[in-house]
Amino acid sequence: MARSSEVIRQWNLIRALDGARQGVPVQALAASAGVSVRTIWRDLAALQEAGFPLYDEKVEGRSFWRIDRTPFRHLEDRGFTLTQLCALYFSRTLVECLAGTPFQPDLKSAFDELARTLPPRMREFFDRIPAVLDAKRGPVRVRAGELPHETIARVLDATLHQRRVEMAYHSASSARTKTYVVEPYRLVYADGGLYLLAFVPEYDALRTFALERIQALTVMDATFERRVDVDARPFDQSLGVNMGTPVHVELEFAPSAAAYVTERLWHPSQIVMGQPDGSARVSLDVCMDWALTSWILGFGPFVRVLAPEALRSEIREALQKARGLYEIVETAPPHLVG
Repeated sequence: MARSSEVIRQWNLIRALDGARQGVPVQALAASAGVSVRTIWRDLAALQEAGFPLYDEKVEGRSFWRIDRTPFRHLEDRGFTLTQLCALYFSRTLVECLAGTPFQPDLKSAFDELARTLPPRMREFFDRIPAVLDAKRGPVRVRAGELPHETIARVLDATLHQRRVEMAYHSASSARTKTYVVEPYRLVYADGGLYLLAFVPEYDALRTFALERIQALTVMDATFERRVDVDARPFDQSLGVNMGTPVHVELEFAPSAAAYVTERLWHPSQIVMGQPDGSARVSLDVCMDWALTSWILGFGPFVRVLAPEALRSEIREALQKARGLYEIVETAPPHLVG
């Protein structure tokens, strides 16, 4: 049997024993796993060798296997079961999406502390898990990990105590740095970076600022009262990190892309309707922003915008510009010359 199947089977074996206060006979473990009793005996021996406190008791001639919880009693007193503790340990793989952020060192420290509660041989067993359970992180903002902890601390302090902030902020859209006085409402981790939602009195509106673009920051003595409400999940109306009024968007995906699109939840508002020819129509209620247009453009010729007309025109114009970059010309455009 493949080594990966062995690891998963042994993990399921631990879960079965951890949830059975009265113990489980070997025959029942074998039947549940769909393997022979001899295989279960080998698994139990391997887990004992790995440091798991397994033991058996004879009841009317049958061996009932249990987990000795004594070594983990202090953890159980805090609400952890053995399997929850172990699941947390190898969930490191699943939280690597935060790599490159200011949270990474603290997460590593937390997992290192957690690792110290497990015997070395048990850690070796769980270190095999990434070979069969892995996660690929999405893109993270390169400069987000360079943010000084004191900058984040000052922003958090100002947000908690409702104190105004003066900051020099470099705008990517205007390619210039401007000084703002803002009222910080919330910090949000999204799209691989940290964002500050703040009310800007100069604009009389709520704005979003990427923390890595803050070049200087001062927490002022002046306090403020919140002027607007912020949704519990402020970016829910966008496919990216934006706020705005949602519009009803209708798309038609070609059969070659339909399966990929319909098997995923791109937005909570999506409605999918399969078509007889294998294509799919998808509707979303989202704001029209760069995240939406770039997502649509990513499907190239395999998607067509049905509505709204303004979005159709925007996508059409973008595709025409893209086509122009590939036209055969005598001299390449200056900005594309390496």
